[in-house]
Amino acid sequence: MYEQEIDRSQLIRTEEELRALIGFPGELVERKMITQLDAHCRDFIARSPFVLLSTSNEAGQCDVSPRGDDPGFVHVLDDRHLVVPERPGNKRIDSLRNIIANPHVGMLFMIPGLGETLRVNGRASITKDEKLLSRMAVKDRVPMLGIIVEAEECYMHCAKAFLRSQLWKPEFWPGKELLPSPAAIIAAHASMEGVTADTVADRLADGYKNRLY
Repeated sequence: MYEQEIDRSQLIRTEEELRALIGFPGELVERKMITQLDAHCRDFIARSPFVLLSTSNEAGQCDVSPRGDDPGFVHVLDDRHLVVPERPGNKRIDSLRNIIANPHVGMLFMIPGLGETLRVNGRASITKDEKLLSRMAVKDRVPMLGIIVEAEECYMHCAKAFLRSQLWKPEFWPGKELLPSPAAIIAAHASMEGVTADTVADRLADGYKNRLY
């Protein structure tokens, strides 16, 4: 199917080919990137309840993981370092395994209703320092681990993707009856005897209620 639909002669293979089509960024875009978490970055992160964390393993295979909590759940330690609490999950620990193999990460901080986002790229490490992690306790539950990121690039990303997608406009959201069923998808993909959409839905509901922290 791929060979039938994709004309390989039209694939872009070099940066020179890309630049010939797209051109180069202007001075403002070039200069907006900074190398530290200044007061503006700190304020943005303090207001953000959600961040996407991108990682890759030593072979370059990529993963993107959502992280969310009350605004300010990501703690800025100083002008170069921040820490993300590792809340309970499904124990795949894709991001953590990737960080051990390849410390380079990218982060995209979002604030609901704001189209512009903050991008932070840098090098990550994993800590089990209880003294540090105790600052991020919720309901007296201290996270077992945290992800420390040393910022190397920080810059604002424009709102065009959010404007095109109408993401923050509820009037454009599909009705609940049109949404896909995550439980049904998981059950189909797992393809395990005795595992149905209903049993997965019950398991998800229990996890959301009892194992957020």
